[in-house]
Amino acid sequence: MATLYVENIPDDLYAALRKQAKKDRQSISAEVIALLAQFVPTEAELKRRQRVLRQMRQIRKQRPLKSGPFPSTEEMIREDRER
Repeated sequence: MATLYVENIPDDLYAALRKQAKKDRQSISAEVIALLAQFVPTEAELKRRQRVLRQMRQIRKQRPLKSGPFPSTEEMIREDRER
């Protein structure tokens, strides 16, 4: 497992990180690892996001489902105007 050293962290940022780590009941190192895991996508995560995006685009291309036996909005408005 790799080791990461970070220097010159602004005091206010370090204080916020320490406060968050204390709230989550974990060390500052564990908090940093959790934040990195949450906000820095891995290669596998990027591939998963691309796959989901492709699926969403395919769904958008599909024709919308009919609303069933009900008339469309346009038909209802037209019918109401004709009264």
